[in-house]
Amino acid sequence: MDDRLTRQQQYLVPGIGLYYKEPLTLVSGEGRHVRDDKGRSYLDFFGGILTVSVGHCHPAVTRAITQQASTLVHTSTLYLTEPMIDLAEYLAGITPGKLSQSFFTTSGTEANETAIVMAQLATGREDIVALRHSYSGRSQVTMGLTGQGPWKLGGSGMALPIRHTHNPYCYRCPFGKTPDRCGLECAKDMDDFIRTSTSGHLAAFIAEPIQGVGGFITPPPAFFQEAVGIARKYGALFIDDEVQTGFGRTGKPFGIEHYGVEPDLMTFAKGMANGMPIGATIATPAVASHYTGPTISTFGGNPVVMQAALATLHVMEQERLTEHAAILGATLRNGLETLADTYPVMGDVRGMGLMQGIEIVGDGKVPAPELAEEILELTKERGLLLGLGGLYHNVLRIAPPLTVNDDEVEEALATLRDAMAALYQAHPALTSVTPTRLSYL
Repeated sequence: MDDRLTRQQQYLVPGIGLYYKEPLTLVSGEGRHVRDDKGRSYLDFFGGILTVSVGHCHPAVTRAITQQASTLVHTSTLYLTEPMIDLAEYLAGITPGKLSQSFFTTSGTEANETAIVMAQLATGREDIVALRHSYSGRSQVTMGLTGQGPWKLGGSGMALPIRHTHNPYCYRCPFGKTPDRCGLECAKDMDDFIRTSTSGHLAAFIAEPIQGVGGFITPPPAFFQEAVGIARKYGALFIDDEVQTGFGRTGKPFGIEHYGVEPDLMTFAKGMANGMPIGATIATPAVASHYTGPTISTFGGNPVVMQAALATLHVMEQERLTEHAAILGATLRNGLETLADTYPVMGDVRGMGLMQGIEIVGDGKVPAPELAEEILELTKERGLLLGLGGLYHNVLRIAPPLTVNDDEVEEALATLRDAMAALYQAHPALTSVTPTRLSYL
């Protein structure tokens, strides 16, 4: 066994899982590629879980980090720091609606928990509605928000009155509908759910525009208008969790902009600072006015991280990466759908922009996590890194840096095509799997 793996198992908690039968030790990265300790290069189409948004070691981001680190590495929110104010002002200018006042933390977990506290203070209520198959973080409260049992460590994590309503998982519609007959049954059921399973007096409804850890589950276009309208009828504020979908990833500045709904609060992390530890919660003045403290985040607003985020967002703007994600995302999606026509174990292709998921199944749409893991191994052997997700651990998650180019998208598709051919060759019985794809997002 590799000495590093032995030491990992000895000195780190066992809950920290690793991809691959022979885990990778990554030592460097540049652009869309990473290199392991054996000198082999890989095309990175997962980007540190949608975090390396403008590519590994982007020169502008690296320069901003090193310049700030040579001047002032740390202070706290007890003092004015220009980078934090600059970033808050920038966010107020690019987020939709009346969102304008921010609180910075170091992770999406903290950002979501802050949003819950803000909503409760603003409404004077406690009840929260979240979606099944969601993921909100690893703290006690955010595990409670998460709609997937395996991620609730140490019990249910239900420290608050949190209830989970049906999510728009069209491929596995709990109401037995197909997209052409759906009528948004999951959203309509939400009204009855709130009346029967909550106090009827809500503080917040929290949802991801596309469920990340849930397996890139992508709602139909009208879902959020219906669901948010119902939640607001019961007094809820809408918390839009953009931790994975924010900042151009879906082909629009923010994922929720595909749905025509203005949030009362938004949360960010991951791709916002291209790998530096960051979280942010932004609220309307009406909501933020209730968050009067006292409160502090020791590392939230760290000047090095703030400069990294500003540099990352400026690169996105200067290089028009949101539009780029829409264009390259369409190319990627078309290629994946063509592959799925040939290989029916790719039961569903879904997502937006450069956030695309493939649900791997057997006959009758039975989740096939063992096949998904095998594909992950086959693509790694061929120099391509993908992610896995979904409640059933059977969804390939594809999310390259937004700076990816046409040749790299074609290379990834060719590698995946080769891996699928090898999978079918190793398992001849897969030729009997019948297509189960649906026609929707």
